[in-house]
Amino acid sequence: MEHKFTNDLINETSPYLLQHAHNPVNWMPWNTKALEKAKNENKLIIISVGYSACHWCHVMEEESFEDEEVAKIMNTHFVNIKVDREERPDVDQVYMTAVQLLTGSGGWPLNVIALPDSRPVWGGTYFKKEQWTKALNQIAQLYKDDPEKLEAHADQLEQGIKNADLVTLNTDEASFSNAFIEKTIDKWSRQFDHREGGLQRSPKFMMPNNYQFLLRYAYQLNDEKLQEFVNLTLTQMAYGGVYDHIGGGFSRYATDVNWHVPHFEKMLYDNGQLVSLYADAYLITKNELYKEVIVETLEFVKRELTNEEGGFYSSLDADSKTPENELEEGAFYVWKKDELKTLLAIDFELFADYYNINNYGLWEHGNYVLIRKTDDATFLKKHKLTSTEFNDKKNQWKQLLFKQREKRQKPRLDDKTLTSWNAIMLKGYVDAYRVLGDSTYLQTAINNANFIEKQQLRDDGGLNHSYKNGQSTINGYLEDYAATIDAFLNLYEATLNDKWLHLSRDLTLYSFDHFFDAQSKMFYFTSNEDDPLVARTIEYRDNVIPASNSIMAKNLFKLAHYFDNDHFRQTATTLLNNVKPEMQDYGPAYSNWLDLMLNFTQPYYEVAISGEEALVKKEQLNRSYIPNKLIVGSTSESHLPLLENRYVDGETYIYVCVNKACKLPVKSVEQAVSILKN
Repeated sequence: MEHKFTNDLINETSPYLLQHAHNPVNWMPWNTKALEKAKNENKLIIISVGYSACHWCHVMEEESFEDEEVAKIMNTHFVNIKVDREERPDVDQVYMTAVQLLTGSGGWPLNVIALPDSRPVWGGTYFKKEQWTKALNQIAQLYKDDPEKLEAHADQLEQGIKNADLVTLNTDEASFSNAFIEKTIDKWSRQFDHREGGLQRSPKFMMPNNYQFLLRYAYQLNDEKLQEFVNLTLTQMAYGGVYDHIGGGFSRYATDVNWHVPHFEKMLYDNGQLVSLYADAYLITKNELYKEVIVETLEFVKRELTNEEGGFYSSLDADSKTPENELEEGAFYVWKKDELKTLLAIDFELFADYYNINNYGLWEHGNYVLIRKTDDATFLKKHKLTSTEFNDKKNQWKQLLFKQREKRQKPRLDDKTLTSWNAIMLKGYVDAYRVLGDSTYLQTAINNANFIEKQQLRDDGGLNHSYKNGQSTINGYLEDYAATIDAFLNLYEATLNDKWLHLSRDLTLYSFDHFFDAQSKMFYFTSNEDDPLVARTIEYRDNVIPASNSIMAKNLFKLAHYFDNDHFRQTATTLLNNVKPEMQDYGPAYSNWLDLMLNFTQPYYEVAISGEEALVKKEQLNRSYIPNKLIVGSTSESHLPLLENRYVDGETYIYVCVNKACKLPVKSVEQAVSILKN
């Protein structure tokens, strides 16, 4: 294609940046060259942050960044920098904090104006063309007439950014209790939506870690009311339009309270975590709906988000082309009633009742999003069908509509591979294998772990963050180390190959060298080898993905057990204690920390399996939901602390230990489970 404009983004690999490479705006990527240009020319900087699957990012591009009049204003008065938030979460964090301080909220697209030294002075999210141009002209004029005013504002905002994620060392003695957790959940539960699940608000995010923790707490503390709420939430999410009933996998969130209409982008990190969540829920309940979600979601990931090297792609866009060649949100996923009638013929009425092709399932412009309201047993009874008959019909419907949908223009793929998100998906595959026993899931996990080791692990022991077109780039962030260590520890338990255990320890030691703050005893998000930003942040509040510090704290807790390491144990305790004063304020932002706290307030078991049948016994053990344990095992002699001098030729023994005291070894898994559950 011939393009009228081409800017510096043409040399980037990020799909999001490449989408803007032919804008009339003179975009530059975030790098030293762009920052130096602003200083040398004494120009304000526009920092515009988004990601390739973001609908409103595309809208603002079309309205403003593709407009030559707007571009002229931007190019004349500003140095313009485009940032892919998924490639540069460190940059995104700093300027997102600035916008939250300025406006009280944030989101993407994120648009900030900064001084030539990159300190922010103004910002917001999506702007209409008129709003955007008016703001640009006003701030450019102010900088010309009264730069000292903007300087003073930048000083104030810089201090706010530095204070926003400030964590001070908690010198109080570490004291954790079930009563503390119970009080936190009690306050949290006032927001529960007992009709549709999730919280009483829209939009509704799935927040997998919230429900992973609540599921565990409800089970371990035998809280039946909380169990019911978690299962209601998981069921409603699986019934909702936020779940792709034809192709599997979840969208990022629902725009309404019923989980009906999704914001249609599909993110790798959501689907990885949701597979882990539904796996544990299935282990407890044996609910076939949960199993169906796991299987279909992994089929989607295999089909749409897996590359030939064993890596996983990042996301699918919310937008796709309509038959009229217009880019429209959700166009790939929605259905017209007439189209369904033609395709399904005599089955249409049955299908329409099951997936609500009625006023309940209607979205906009005559489009329907498939959504369920009732369980299969109720539906079968109503229509006098056997489960075999209906499952056959349902499979035929899905195959038919999937085949038809494949003829449409697909959403754009973000084909970069991020280490942290790959590790989350790797863990999802391990959890699915642990619960369902499908060896192909384990092989996929191993393939991905090998990919991370081969392509993203550097000779100096550090990780890179991004991979695309054979290139491994961007020095890794704490999220890359935390998620990879977590995934490798899970992979070790699935394989008993201690290579993954030792790699986890090595990555942890690297993290101490390059991310640890000796003053606060927390981990910075960025390495001490990275170029400095306005602030070096500490990420500790859990969000859709748990905070890198909370994942790291859980890793250290487990590694302390594996290697009998007091430094790891003490650091995990200190991390949790540092965050404790904030935890009761808003439980959902600390769910992964609360999960770690359960390890301190309930017995935590080390299960050592030594002998030729260690792998078989491990798999049998995993058929029970026991979240307060770790497994260490070997089919031969091992020098790991928990296995040393425990191998007996021709026998396989299971040792259950807690607080450095072990029960007598047993041979049967049933005996071991009995000890663990009593």
